[in-house]
Amino acid sequence: MKRMKVPDYKDKNVFGVPLIVHVQRSGQPLPLGLQQALRYLRSQCLDQVGLFRKSGVKSRIQALRQMNESSPDNVSYEDQSAYDVADMVKQFFRDLPEPLLTSKLGETFLHIYQYVPKDQRLQAVQAAIMLMSDENREVLQTLLCFLSDVTSSVEENQMTPMNIAVCLAPSLFHLNILKKDNLSPRAMQKKYATGRPDQKDLNETLAATQGLAHMIIECNRLFEIPHEMVTQSRNSYVEADLHAPTIDELCKQLEDDDGTYQTHMEGRLQNLLKEAREKSKYWVSCSSSDNTELYYKKVGDGNPLRRWRVSVEVEAPPSVVLNRVLRERHLWDVDLLQWKVCETLDKQTEVFQYVLNRMPPHPSRDFLVLRSWRTDLPKGACSLVCVSVEHEDCPSVGGVRAIVLESNFLLEPCGSGKSRLTHICRVDLKGRTPDWYNKAFGHLCAAEAARIRNSFQPLITDGPETKI
Repeated sequence: MKRMKVPDYKDKNVFGVPLIVHVQRSGQPLPLGLQQALRYLRSQCLDQVGLFRKSGVKSRIQALRQMNESSPDNVSYEDQSAYDVADMVKQFFRDLPEPLLTSKLGETFLHIYQYVPKDQRLQAVQAAIMLMSDENREVLQTLLCFLSDVTSSVEENQMTPMNIAVCLAPSLFHLNILKKDNLSPRAMQKKYATGRPDQKDLNETLAATQGLAHMIIECNRLFEIPHEMVTQSRNSYVEADLHAPTIDELCKQLEDDDGTYQTHMEGRLQNLLKEAREKSKYWVSCSSSDNTELYYKKVGDGNPLRRWRVSVEVEAPPSVVLNRVLRERHLWDVDLLQWKVCETLDKQTEVFQYVLNRMPPHPSRDFLVLRSWRTDLPKGACSLVCVSVEHEDCPSVGGVRAIVLESNFLLEPCGSGKSRLTHICRVDLKGRTPDWYNKAFGHLCAAEAARIRNSFQPLITDGPETKI
């Protein structure tokens, strides 16, 4: 059995961790503590003169870093110095193993601002941004929108786009690091013996600064991809361009269907039971955290998205876990914004809509699924089968409607009031590359299963023994 190797950053939570690892851990590329830092600066500190230019206090910045590392999900910046928080944000980007603008494309961005005519730069940068990995592009958009807000208060804080770019460009491009990496020790010694940068260094620094200033000014247009550019980008994921069927259309998809949603969902349940019985057969095992078992396999139906399977033990019986998944998502999913039952078809089937939040300013994701559950399976097992549908009474609530190809739970008793939860999932979140799905989506499924498990407090067995 093949195993996918995942770099180990277990000793770090926030600083020095690749953005894709943050996605795998929390579902978002920018750690929650950094998002809160940007929120704090935006809401309370935009009037501070020289924000990002004036230095903070080293000991206090170190304390902020430690606070993020020790409790990344519970960070508060109230009463903190704006300059300390801004410096900590700068250090986060400086400490990334790879620069935000990526090692592969960093030079491309510099060349755009050195050699491309000014009237063509916006289109050139849009094309370069299209080539970025999803997680880097999303963080770049979040940061640029924030910096644009900082410059909108220029009369108070005196920070123009160029002033901010001078302060942040080295951290975002990793200019000094990239230069040293490309030089031999002898060339480095010769180059830096005088202590003066050469003309090439000066040109690159100027290009990085002018480029970042331009991106801050144009942040609202940078991420708009021209239609002709999209039509030229043909790949299997774009070709698949999924749309959810109506319930009537769904019922006609299977050859042996008699045209009812009950038969269709029963067929999906039988496929779930078959997939769960396969154990490791046909599945590739992946490294995962939080004591979960994670596997994937390729489907071969023309869509490049893999099918993911995660298993975990939960300290509750199957019927209780089923209710937690069905009706108590707010207890285990912090991204849940709203939900509603759109239509009840029978006692165990409904059309259900829910909306999940995403890192600002990115749009939320809206899901509309037909879901059917069973509590009468052999040996006390329960199941939940979900698939995306369209419904005339349920227009999209979030910014983007995702497509659930399958999201199926099997809950089996495993002794002492516990359950074994198996989740088999394949979802098109829209706006992601196949590479992102291969690297991140399975880990999101594993993190979700772990959150469901952790929402049940295990019985506390510690304490003095009692003799009867």
